[in-house]
Order: sequence, then C-alpha cells, then structure tokens
Amino acid sequence: MKKMLALMLALTAISGISPNLRAEERAGVAEKYKWNMADLYAGDEAWQAAKENIAGRIPQMTQFQGKLGESADGFHSALSAMMDLDLAITRMAVYASMRHDEDTRVGKTREMDQIAQDLAVKFSAAVSYFRPEILALGSAKVMGFVSTDKRLEPYKPWLDDILRYEAHTLSAPEEKIAATAGMLSDAPGAAYKTFTNADLPYPEITLASGEKVRLDAQGYTKYRASADRADRDKVFQAFWGKYKEFERTLGATLNSHIKTHLFNKEVHKFSDSLEAGLFGANVPASVYKQLISDVHANLPTLHRYLKLRQKMMGIDQLRYEDLYASIVKKVDMRYTPEEAQDLVLKALSPLGPQYTNDLKSGFEKRWVDWIPTTGKRSGAYSTGVYGVHPYQLQNFTGLYEEVSTLAHESGHSMHSFLSAKNQPYVTSDYKTFVAEVASTLNENLLTHYMLDHTKDKDTKLFLLGSYLDGLRTTLFRQTLFAEFEMRIHELAEKGGTLTGEKLTELYLSLLKEYYGDTTGVCKINDLYGIEWAYIPHFYYNFYVYQYATSITASAQIAANIRAEASLKKPTAKSRGAYLKMLSSGSSKYPIELLKDAGVDMTTSGPFNAAIKEMNDTMDQMEKLLAQ
Repeated sequence: MKKMLALMLALTAISGISPNLRAEERAGVAEKYKWNMADLYAGDEAWQAAKENIAGRIPQMTQFQGKLGESADGFHSALSAMMDLDLAITRMAVYASMRHDEDTRVGKTREMDQIAQDLAVKFSAAVSYFRPEILALGSAKVMGFVSTDKRLEPYKPWLDDILRYEAHTLSAPEEKIAATAGMLSDAPGAAYKTFTNADLPYPEITLASGEKVRLDAQGYTKYRASADRADRDKVFQAFWGKYKEFERTLGATLNSHIKTHLFNKEVHKFSDSLEAGLFGANVPASVYKQLISDVHANLPTLHRYLKLRQKMMGIDQLRYEDLYASIVKKVDMRYTPEEAQDLVLKALSPLGPQYTNDLKSGFEKRWVDWIPTTGKRSGAYSTGVYGVHPYQLQNFTGLYEEVSTLAHESGHSMHSFLSAKNQPYVTSDYKTFVAEVASTLNENLLTHYMLDHTKDKDTKLFLLGSYLDGLRTTLFRQTLFAEFEMRIHELAEKGGTLTGEKLTELYLSLLKEYYGDTTGVCKINDLYGIEWAYIPHFYYNFYVYQYATSITASAQIAANIRAEASLKKPTAKSRGAYLKMLSSGSSKYPIELLKDAGVDMTTSGPFNAAIKEMNDTMDQMEKLLAQ
C-alpha cells in the first residue's frame, strides 16, 4: 500500500552522518536520552502478540474482493478494514525498525524487522485488488457512494488520487502484463548499486602528508574538501579517472533504466516520461521546467558566489576541484542535548507558542533517541505512527551541524504531529514535494536566529559560509541534475542513443554552462563530465528537483514569517497559513497546499526569494570580510 511504501522510504532516508560516533554501549546511556518506545508497545512480547493478530487478519481482506461496488455501506466497510489494518502494520513495522536501529548487531531485532517487512508485503498483495476494482467502478459510481454515505467523505481525497489514473489504466489482463514487465524495472539500478558499492576497483592515492587513502565514495567526499590544493587535484584525477574507465558499462545501465521509463510512458499513455514521473504527486511538468528556467536566469548569482569563493581562497583561477574546500575558518561550537533543544526552540519561536510548546513537550516525552552508540544506525531521521506521536533518531555528539539536523528533523516531526492531530488516517501522510519544506524552513529559521544572536566575526562567517554552500548545492547543483535527467529522457524519447560517451558529453556541456567555464568563472576539466555516473539519484524517477523546489518554497515562507514577526505589531497571517498547510496532510495536492501557504510554485516567486537569500548572505559575508 501507498502508506507502507512511504514508511519504508522514510525509514531509509538519512539526513547526514555524524563524524564522531561514540563507542559506547546503549546500556550505558541515560533513559532521558533514549526514545520512549513504550508508547508504541509495552515491550517485545506485546509486539509479538500484535504481530500474530495482524498475521491472522491479512487473509481476511480477501472477503471484499469483487464486492467493492455492491453498496456504499459495503464500500465503507472494505475501506475502513483496509485502513485499520494498514495502521496496525505501520505501527508494528515502525517499532521493529526502530528496535533494530538501536543496535543493528542484534539478531532478534533484525528478525523482527524482517518479519514486519514480510507481513507488509503480504498485506500489499492481499489488498492489491482495491486499486483496479475502484478504477473499474469509475468516478461516477465511486463518488456516488461518497455522496450517499457521509462516512466515506474523509476518503474522498484518497479516492480522487486513485481515480486520477483512470486515463492511464489498462484492462485488467493488460495491467497484469505491465506489472509483470515492471518487475524488471529495478534491475538496472540494482546492477549499478552492486557494481559501484562492491565491484568497482576504487583507486588509492598518497596525500602530501604521506598518508595513503582509498577513494571510494566516502573517501572521495572526505578528501575532495582537503585544504591542500595538490591533494584535491590528485583526488579528482584519480576518482574520476577510475569512473571514466567504466564509462561504457555505466552508460549501459543508465540507458537500460531510462528505457523502463519509456516503457511505462508508452504503455500507460503519458505524453512523456516527465509527465509520468511527476504524476504521482500531481505536480505539473511546467513546475519542473520553471525551476530550470529560473536557474538559467539566475546563473549570474551562482557566478557571483564562485567569484567570492575564488577571492576568499586567494587563487588566480577557480577550478571545479576547488568547490568543496572550506572558504571559512571552522568554528568549534559545541552543545549538550539540552542546549540544542533550547536553541532550536528559541529559533523556531516565529512559528508561535503552540508549535514550540508541542515540540518542547515532545522532547520532554522522549521523542528523540540522542546518543551514538556501538551498533546504532548512523545518520538521522524522523518517523512515527498515527495516533501515537513522531520519533527521531539522532547521533548527537554536540557539533553545531547536529543542532541544525535536530531543527531539520523536528520540522518533519512537527509536520507529522500536526497532520495526525488534524487529519483522519487516510489523509495523514504527505508527499515528498511538501515534506522537505517543513524541514528546510526550520533550518532557515535556525540560521537567521544564530546570525541575529552572534557577534563573533569568525562564527558569523562560518554560519554564512555554511548556509551559502548549502544554497549553492541545493539550488544550482540539484537543478543541474534535474536538467540532465530531463534532457536524457527527451533524447531517448526522440530515438537517440544514450551511450556512456554521449551522457558524458551532455553532462559536461551543462557543467561548463552552469559554472561559467567559457567566461573563466570556474574552469572544468573535460574528465569531470563523467560525474553523472556517480549520482545514484539518476536511477530514481525525476526525484532530485524536489530538493530545489523545497528550499525555494521554504525560503519564501520563512521570509514572510520573519517579516511579520519583526513588525511593531506582529501579525500571524503567514504563520497561520503555513501551520494550516502542515496540518492538512494529503487532503489537497502539494501545489494547492503550498498556494494556501502563500507560495505559488508555478511562478518564479519562490525561486526569487531563495536567490534573494543567497545574495543577502553574500552581502553580509563581503561586509564582514571588508572590516
């Protein structure tokens, strides 16, 4: 089911990896720093009992098959039974996953996690007839049921979302064939992951310090930021040189992946792959193209950033190899979990006392699992269960970056909390397109709070520089990825061949255009055109653009909220509209939800707000540097 798939995606999304994991056993962590799982189940025995109950209920779902259209009362009984079981499985799966994440070495919790996933798959199979039967009934009959039985009204947005696929749904036998063929769609991505994670012979280099290092993905990420320019050159040449050796093979896997999208587009009668990829969230293709158009119109802002970077690094010519080295002095800011909570709550005060009081209560009721321990899953995420509350996994060692992560994940947690508080279960989830707005808006408010309450020049430069790098990579780098993804699909739809060499040529042309190679802003070595082969997101389906749209939407909303809060007589119109959006779940489609919050993603307004943030940040940095 949709909710279970969304759950699994949420549980596999990692916000960032803490650099200093403590080798401390979980038993030594104070209870106040552990999440309170008793709110889900009293213990593992209670979970086992729930699991047995769920296993017995799954086969019962077949009783409704072939009968969904008999009456409005029967239709309601079927939908409510499915949603009740969906919630029960979600609760069971979240508990098992969280228990496993506490210590991934423990076999018992690994088994619990696998059992939960197996039951989720069985449930999905048992109710797989719902969607085709609802589509077969047609909009008129389904909405006729809704109009005659008020108990069905909460299901209307969910039913609307299914019925949108009416024009793109085949006959039952044809859909069965398409679904069978769809089983092959994950093969190219699986081959890519296996090769790059396990079989690609990553190079080794010797740094200026004499240290010999292996440049796998983690090594490349670490050492590309080296302060030594000669080391950065070695890293780039060796890493991309190795990828270049396998250009033909990696081109074949990506080409095969694109063909699965072309198959879906043809079979389900979409105008192009982009429309098919955005259809699930009901986002118009014009929004995607508007983002790309806005980026091209604002490349001078990116070039301004690149020139500022060149100046701060004190080099004659900026090159692609120089983009990840720090341009500001690292500032050692450290916090306890209590100080981090206090700082985040103060920073989020523009969202109002109810928001911060609810979040504070969540901290006090142990929504968060704080301390990194041996075997604990790395990174950070927010998850939760309808009718209970959100949970957060953190790996907090006290760095400022982890305070920012707390603000980010708290945005997700409060989004889930408000949605669950105000929506029935069927519309309590929400699309990725709006999910990252809540998290990045909190980061925005934290950054501005820190800048307003910091006098130290080095600290301000550190905060501004970090924020600026984030805007550069999110607004421009992610949009470059999005444009590349759109253009290779367009090329394939026209019958073009996507060889590794062709992909490199196209990617290199975009790199040089975005970074101003021909005008000398930032020189790009032709070897680095192979970078496309390193990006796993190209094996998704038009996903990366949402990183950029989210930060543009949150920039405009945050600016409006801050402006209202700063008035002599503060108003709360923008804040109220935003909180209403967070409370709306999936009762409306993402574009409509954001319009209600004062952001029209079909226009350039949100992007212009983000560009203003970027230019204001550079203004502040230049002013500080001139002192």
